[in-house]
Amino acid sequence: MSGARHVLVVGGGLNALFAAVLLGRDGHRVTVLERDPAEAPEPEVAWEVWQRRGCGQFRLPHYMQARFRHLLEAELPDVADSLVAAGALRYDVLAALPAAVSGGTHDGDDRFATLTARRPVLEAVVARTAAAQPGVRIRRGCTVRALVPGQPALPGVPHTAGVVTADGDEVRADLVVDASGRRSPLPALLADLGAAPPAEEQEDGGFVYYGRHFRGTMPDLRGSVQQWYDSVTVLTLPADNGTWSVTIVGSSRDQQLRALREPERWTAAMRCFPLASHWIDAEPITGVDAFGGPGDRLRRLVVDGRPIVTGLLPLGDAAAFTNPSVGRGTTIGLLHALRLRELLRSSDGAHPGEVAQLWAQDTAAAIEPWYRATVSTSCSRLAEIECDRTGVPAAPDDRWAMAKAMSAGTRRDPAVLRMQLEIAGMLALPPEVLSRPGAVERVLAAGGGAPRYPLPGPARHELLAAAGITVPA
Repeated sequence: MSGARHVLVVGGGLNALFAAVLLGRDGHRVTVLERDPAEAPEPEVAWEVWQRRGCGQFRLPHYMQARFRHLLEAELPDVADSLVAAGALRYDVLAALPAAVSGGTHDGDDRFATLTARRPVLEAVVARTAAAQPGVRIRRGCTVRALVPGQPALPGVPHTAGVVTADGDEVRADLVVDASGRRSPLPALLADLGAAPPAEEQEDGGFVYYGRHFRGTMPDLRGSVQQWYDSVTVLTLPADNGTWSVTIVGSSRDQQLRALREPERWTAAMRCFPLASHWIDAEPITGVDAFGGPGDRLRRLVVDGRPIVTGLLPLGDAAAFTNPSVGRGTTIGLLHALRLRELLRSSDGAHPGEVAQLWAQDTAAAIEPWYRATVSTSCSRLAEIECDRTGVPAAPDDRWAMAKAMSAGTRRDPAVLRMQLEIAGMLALPPEVLSRPGAVERVLAAGGGAPRYPLPGPARHELLAAAGITVPA
């Protein structure tokens, strides 16, 4: 491959669209194949009219992290401006917190602000930007049935030269990018091509989410947007145009919490949380949407130091996806799309095998650390919730103990609050923050030895009783 390429992007979600815009602006010809047939509407009506049947999380709670805003404003400022024009919210967590908690305004605090919106509004803005981008063509209603074999670039390793759609249309390209999300059929497509199986790490999904959207005057923030309680987590996530979501997160094994699908029981449960209950004093615009978390998965197409295929690169959720409760997926996807742009800039004329190796290295360096940090948090929190639910103690976990101390310390030490916001906003990884001189000592001084759940809230039996949920004898 050399010069401008024809890049075929499979999937038309946010990660695919970000990649299409970035590559189109670098002079590449980009074809996007999206399974869902519906065209992107105007952003102001996207929530009301747009259905994306192939994206199960499309209308569920979303929240963009601070690094998302940093990347967007630096690399796609026109998209950031269009989001603001569509009603996206620039949300400054520190400014929203009481001064007694935040310690007031410090130099550099603006780095914690994010730009966030509901998924249909966000995707409508990006989709319309991609559709207007010269060199980018979006074909909706196209499902990929097979990969087109090309001339092998490495002995015994198949090469991908394009795809075949469900209608039998053969679309050839210099490079195929799989951005078809967490449900990517790539392993089956690779098997049909004669490739060895990819290497995968997977953690089973253990969370279930009971979420509802509201409209009104944005509530004041009295605690973190993510709050840990006995056997549940509560999320209060600002969005666009005077809307927000409130979600109760529990274990997928917790059959008693399934009653929270009923709005009356969900409302009664939310009334138990003093720092968050006022977020439901507004007009609900949805019922209670219940959905199971998909877990976490990391997929590699370079196995034992050798590519299993050339001419094809996985992007975003197709390469690595994490449970949605920490809201990192879109930020990771945009970061990955930017790395893809840089790869194509630097690998002009490179051998396809070298491109595959470089992409694996880029993914390992830029994406995998965030994947592992998220998996660590998810597994530890799920173990804690299961302990709350069953009474069976979780195994000792030093990293989780530090995370808990940091969480507790955020209400006692504004410096610790900023450490946590750096990590939550994807501005710095936990080891980077904790390796700073005095950081560990400060965290332990502020939050070490705190109660298991220092925030005011119900014990599990109180929560179930308030929601009218029967506890088996």
